[in-house]
Amino acid sequence: MLEQLNKIKLPKFSFGKKGDADAASDKQKDTGEDSKLKSSAKSLFGAKMGKMSVANEEIIGLDIAHDAIRVAQTSKDKNDKWILDKFSYRLLDQELLGSNIFDHKDYVSEEIKLALANAKITTTNIALSIPVTSAIIKVVTSPLMSEEELNNAIETDSLWENLVQLTDNLNDYSVFHQVINRSSKTNTMEILFVASKLADVNAFSSIVKKAGLNPVIMDVRCFTLKNAFDNLKLHPESPKSQSAILELGQDENYLMIIHENTPIITDVFLRQQEKISLSEVTDTNTPAESESVVRRYAMQIKQALNDYESKYENKINNIHVISNMKNVDPLISLFKKNLPNTGFNIFDPLANVSIPAYNKEKTNIENRSPLASVLGLAFRKLDVFGYYKFVTAVKNINLLPNREAVRQQNKMKFLSGFAFKGLAGSIVGIYLVLIVLSVFQINANAEKLIQFDQVQSEFDVLNSKFTKLVRKKNEMEKSLQLGKLVKSNQKTSYRALAQISRSMPPRVQFSKIEFNGSTTLMIEGVAFSDQDILKFISNLNAQSLIAQASLVSMNVPSDGTSSSSNKKGFIINCKLQGA
Repeated sequence: MLEQLNKIKLPKFSFGKKGDADAASDKQKDTGEDSKLKSSAKSLFGAKMGKMSVANEEIIGLDIAHDAIRVAQTSKDKNDKWILDKFSYRLLDQELLGSNIFDHKDYVSEEIKLALANAKITTTNIALSIPVTSAIIKVVTSPLMSEEELNNAIETDSLWENLVQLTDNLNDYSVFHQVINRSSKTNTMEILFVASKLADVNAFSSIVKKAGLNPVIMDVRCFTLKNAFDNLKLHPESPKSQSAILELGQDENYLMIIHENTPIITDVFLRQQEKISLSEVTDTNTPAESESVVRRYAMQIKQALNDYESKYENKINNIHVISNMKNVDPLISLFKKNLPNTGFNIFDPLANVSIPAYNKEKTNIENRSPLASVLGLAFRKLDVFGYYKFVTAVKNINLLPNREAVRQQNKMKFLSGFAFKGLAGSIVGIYLVLIVLSVFQINANAEKLIQFDQVQSEFDVLNSKFTKLVRKKNEMEKSLQLGKLVKSNQKTSYRALAQISRSMPPRVQFSKIEFNGSTTLMIEGVAFSDQDILKFISNLNAQSLIAQASLVSMNVPSDGTSSSSNKKGFIINCKLQGA
């Protein structure tokens, strides 16, 4: 049913410049009016069904960081405001964990189980993220292609080989892509390309599977932060304002500028020793080396801001900081000192989230920015109908290699439940309608039975008349069938008379014409001379309908039809074509 429908023109998320928003509609002009109608119908149906499906899904967010395990499950109230239904976290033992989390999968999976039990979470479907350092994120520009051409190019591996220069084999990566903008003016389109090595994806999946969970979504950490930022609607008074998010930590450091809902990510390069120096900053003591590291860090941020401002002519005045470092406050003070014209604020992902009383103690911490990733994951839903394609591509990212199978499985599950509910509702509705109709019918029949004798008498009279009419109708139909068997020779007769008339010389007169109805004409008449008779016969033989005209007999009239004894009587036999 879905494949018979297509898109409607809805506001779409654009990763391109202003003025390209009508690119999709420009492309649709080539497909004709029928395609537009199908496209409109499918988009409307897909958006409605997708919104219904994502509203009924239960998915928990799981953030596996080097310092802690965090789990969260959210829902929305009648005012469309987020509620933190379930939440818990477990701090990881750094001495036991070491530098590589994958070397201690059993320990991490046990901590995940404890966090789930503490939060009383029973759902097994989870959304998790991978670090930005484990992903390749690019917005690439390619020639304008249809969906079919794009899929063919991807299947042959020619697209990514030409657009994305990967150091390793493409088969070693799990790739997600989505067209985010089409421009008919420049005949190009922009594609969001996100890839991660299968080894990293499988490593994270194996950890959660050890905990008895089912991974259905694997996102990139930077996009989970943006998802948390978007869903909280921090800037309702200026929805088009440009924002920036800075992740500052021992593991990852990058600046993400959100331009017209498009994430522009710039890595901040730090050596391991420099990361250690950042942790040595305190409120009362700032080592010279640490101050130098912050200065270089701030220079990279300033360069990224300058590049953005010169390209898009927009200014970023405020940066939201997300950090799990305990000394984030003195670090922010140093950043403000090096970038006095830029504001730095610790991001609070729970600012607009309703927190039940049983979760307030768990979330009552001074720096709540580390919770941004797990909340961004908890806000995610498995997009089985492509609903988020009508909203934003970033909400649709899934790096799991089996994502299509998971998507189809959940689609069938939703459709089965939806169809069952619809069938049950239809059956109940039909029974109610039948019951109501039966009550009305019983009452109506009771009234009619009172007048049964009168109705029966009228019926007998009308039935007698009807029987006679049917008999006459049958007789007329038989007559008409017999009439169809009679073939008319009017057409042949008319053509024969017309051709005889055209063949008659001036001095020839008819007295009688006999036609047997199909093959032969006998013509009797008089002529002034033998030459006139011969001329008449010659003219008849020249006609298309007459196969042969011949003289049967010739005599001198004696009945007074002629005043001259020179006239000759004749009889001519004409054999028609097809005889």
